Amino acid sequence: MSSRQYILIITILAVLGAAVPSQSQVKNRVATTAANFLEIGIGSAGSAMGEAYVSMPRDLSALYWNPAGLGLMDRNSVMMIHQPWIANTNCTFFGANLVLPSVGTVAAGVTYMGYGSMDVTTVEDPEGTGETFSPSDYAFSLAYSRRLVQWFSFGAAFKYITSQIWHCSASAMAVDLGVLVNTGFFSPTGDREDGMMIGMSISNYGGRMEYDGIDLLSTVDPYPQYEGNFAFNRGKYDLNAWELPLIFRVGLSVHAFKVAGHRLILSADALHPNNNSESVNVGGEYGVKLPGMGELFLRGGYKALFMDKSQYGTTFGGGFVMYVTRTSALQMNYAYKSIGILGNMHSYELGILF
Repeated sequence: MSSRQYILIITILAVLGAAVPSQSQVKNRVATTAANFLEIGIGSAGSAMGEAYVSMPRDLSALYWNPAGLGLMDRNSVMMIHQPWIANTNCTFFGANLVLPSVGTVAAGVTYMGYGSMDVTTVEDPEGTGETFSPSDYAFSLAYSRRLVQWFSFGAAFKYITSQIWHCSASAMAVDLGVLVNTGFFSPTGDREDGMMIGMSISNYGGRMEYDGIDLLSTVDPYPQYEGNFAFNRGKYDLNAWELPLIFRVGLSVHAFKVAGHRLILSADALHPNNNSESVNVGGEYGVKLPGMGELFLRGGYKALFMDKSQYGTTFGGGFVMYVTRTSALQMNYAYKSIGILGNMHSYELGILF
């Protein structure tokens, strides 16, 4: 690379690093953020690779991992992902993108977290009042990405996040920023496109969430020591506002080999969150092209190396792209995650490329 390209990469690293708040005085802030469904990996391919995916996305899952990956897409697509999660909850994603030649790629997506039906209980009715409610979280994303030159892509995704718990709700705005750099190094074929990729992203950089609603209303007696009509004054609980789960990712991926339609990619990501200890994810993807039919993938990885008291561990999965016509294809992926005492999770993904 030229000296100008090196300077640009160093500048990007400095800007992204400066945007992350310092945590030198607080090593671990577990359970200090809201909307933690935003930390659930969206995309079966990335999840199967131990979530070591910030330098890898080339499809709509880039809306989660690194919006710069959208700029490398060459086809329009729609995608749906379903992930049954812990305690009978469910995470679902649906998105679509449009590739605009000479302009870039625009994409939109919605992530839904459903917590099922719950009974309303009170002090007087600890077994339930007969009413039920269904808490839910949503994140709506709108993104733009563009490959400025052959070796560099950037992207940004703007989010509206909302949470509903019975008659109370909270919302916030946030932005994801990301870049992808193709260094051209360590290419097994000599082609620059097969060289080492470096990816960086900041996720959920935005405001705070504070719940509000009629469930916080109550009656209070400010003067219980006096007689009089004071017992039914209207009061309201004043809740704190909570930060979003900010995540800074930096990672790289390299081709271990690529020959005769077979390839193996190894990747590693380092994560710096604002609500947990730092950690490293590692993964690999083996792909083989099936002439006239499509591509087949096998993936594996390990999530949250070096994290304090981590329940994460082994991940694996696979998928395929099946050609339907010369310009369209069907994409399916699956991932398995181990989350220790919380059980084993699965991710199912279906996409249409056209």
